[in-house]
Amino acid sequence: MNRLSPTLSRGIARVTEAALGPYQSAVIRIGFAGTWLLFLLREFPHRQELYGPSGPWGWNLAKELTDDNHAFTALLWSDGQLWFECCYALAILASAALLLGWRTRTASLLFMVGVLSLQNRSVFVGDGGDNVLHLMSIYLVFTRCGQVWSLDARRAARGAAARARGEHVPADRVGPVLWAVLGLALGTATLTGRFHDWLIPALLWTAWAALGLWWAVGRRAAWREPRTLLDVIANVLHNGALVVIMAEACLIYATAGWYKVQGSRWQDGTAVYYPLHLDYFSPWPALADLMSSSGTIMMIVAYGTVMVQVAFPFTLFNRRVKNVLLVLMMTEHAVIAVVLGLPFFSLAMIAADAVFLPTSFLRRLGDLAARARGRLARRAGLTVPAPRSPEESTADHVGFSA
Repeated sequence: MNRLSPTLSRGIARVTEAALGPYQSAVIRIGFAGTWLLFLLREFPHRQELYGPSGPWGWNLAKELTDDNHAFTALLWSDGQLWFECCYALAILASAALLLGWRTRTASLLFMVGVLSLQNRSVFVGDGGDNVLHLMSIYLVFTRCGQVWSLDARRAARGAAARARGEHVPADRVGPVLWAVLGLALGTATLTGRFHDWLIPALLWTAWAALGLWWAVGRRAAWREPRTLLDVIANVLHNGALVVIMAEACLIYATAGWYKVQGSRWQDGTAVYYPLHLDYFSPWPALADLMSSSGTIMMIVAYGTVMVQVAFPFTLFNRRVKNVLLVLMMTEHAVIAVVLGLPFFSLAMIAADAVFLPTSFLRRLGDLAARARGRLARRAGLTVPAPRSPEESTADHVGFSA
């Protein structure tokens, strides 16, 4: 027991003292927010048919279904056209804010509300990628995904630099206003009986109260112990959510792979051939015909897909093998996006896969992006601050920024 104590202590300290995987959490934030934003923009001309009050899946049918399964959707609070347009616009704005990392905590809550509201309004519209996005929108609420590659991180770094120079940093006014507006909206929805289930409203109220407490404690420099306790709780929630996201991705691939093993079409290697010849999954018929012209290629793709999906969860303890399979899976999803015409399903799965990307690779990717941004800024005659590491950034220690 004495031998295990130091190891256990180091493990507890690692989980509680820092929010792990800052780059991975930033990537999945950008990936899922970007996927949903692109989907909403692409389907903007068709939004009425998909989610509108007079669409094929009518308001009354959706109301009857949600009354039965207690799914949360703000779109059914009213059957008015103006309410629908406001909800759709809010979903777009929340996705853009989360993508940029602007007021990340509040943006993640609104992002979840937008995803659940639209998807639960018309449950028969989505595919597997929508299911992944549905779950991940909830998990992201618990993560501190604005530590790097976000406007919050940039604002916090500038504030820290100004304080180090002895300059006065203006008090945050946007955060309290957002908090007050969110509380007013939650209070109105609760008092008018809009919520038919307790889970989502309980999560929203808890997050709202936590944001207020975080801001109040942060304004008192002498309250170091309460602030430390809040940091520990936030770190534990973040790290736990990150583990859940990883487990969810592994579960998706494991179940998909083992179900494919049981299918006769996957066993004889012909499963990939048939979707390529369905009009719905053939945006490029010539490309589909070219790929399906070789039975050997079809068999290799079918068998390779099954083996990669079944093997991936077992390779997490071997970094090199895991990285190889990760590249293969991301490549497979990119091919699916082009050949089968499922771009948003593929983007959602690639975003889920990104949680396993090595930190060193992500940091190099960030450095390349920063240098490219710097070159563009110099050409435009602008001044761009040097990028900062997560240790230098204090985004999650600035009230409502987190």
